Amino acid sequence: MIVVTGAAGFIGSCLVSKLNNVSRADIIIVDDFKKKEKEANYSNLKYAKKIERKDFIAWFEKNASKIDIVFHLGARTDTTETNKKVFLELNLKYSKNIWRVCSFKQIPLIYASSAATYGDGSKGYSDDVDKTFGLKPLNLYGYSKHDFDVWVLNQEVHPPFWAGLKFFNVYGPNEYHKSRMASVIYHSYNQILEQGKVKLFRSCNPNYKDGEQLRDFVYVKDLLSVMLFLMNEKPSSGIYNLGTGKARSFLDLANATFDAMGLKPNIEFIDMPEDLKGKYQYFTEAKMEKLKKAGYKNNFYSLEEGIKDYVQNYLMKNLYY
Repeated sequence: MIVVTGAAGFIGSCLVSKLNNVSRADIIIVDDFKKKEKEANYSNLKYAKKIERKDFIAWFEKNASKIDIVFHLGARTDTTETNKKVFLELNLKYSKNIWRVCSFKQIPLIYASSAATYGDGSKGYSDDVDKTFGLKPLNLYGYSKHDFDVWVLNQEVHPPFWAGLKFFNVYGPNEYHKSRMASVIYHSYNQILEQGKVKLFRSCNPNYKDGEQLRDFVYVKDLLSVMLFLMNEKPSSGIYNLGTGKARSFLDLANATFDAMGLKPNIEFIDMPEDLKGKYQYFTEAKMEKLKKAGYKNNFYSLEEGIKDYVQNYLMKNLYY
């Protein structure tokens, strides 16, 4: 059987659907299922058992022999959260418990890290081990992911195969519940519907003009393809970047969204919220050589291709993956 934590969330629910598409329904889904806004993400998925997040570790310890692989995607992902205890409990301690069971019972583990670990990018975006230890994230969420990566790299006992995936700026279906933390594409689409325009943050960095802040935007379908590749092929264990390897501007994103909707661009610049100033990444771009050397050969969606698919096949039709 396969375990997917965070299965009611954005990436987790998409992964369960992808597994269903390749004829896997022997799946244990784990999450905080009391959150009603997530129900639509998993209501039509096929799975063997649903376990509340708080009950999973105890269940896992007793039933580990039944598990073939764990995808640990559950986490608190709010980059504006200021309660350190939340991250220590949900992102660090919980992940360590899963790692320990996977190590002791020799179960492969694929877990979600984040590009937020790279901070302002001044130390680059390399997923090489020797570059990992000196990273300085910009927020508590980034630190919670970085601290676990560092802890993992220092462990002498580990699963037979493991991969930590540094997700860059992910967008796609099933993020509808994420509110403020949903992708800029999702917000742009809804702004266009409601106001006929897209609002982008003004730059507070003299090196970047308004709208020319750069991010590595990656479509969720590419994440699913990579995760199934790792599950099936199990190349060298380690931390892997998961972006496209090509940074694009927010102006590119807005223009592509208008184009996918068949509309002419109408873009307005607004001040950045105070709680984001000093914690905002102006440039992210994944170094993807390690994943390619591991044998992953599929092409990634371009920003325009991904936005067109997302907008026309999901947002406009109000569909889930």
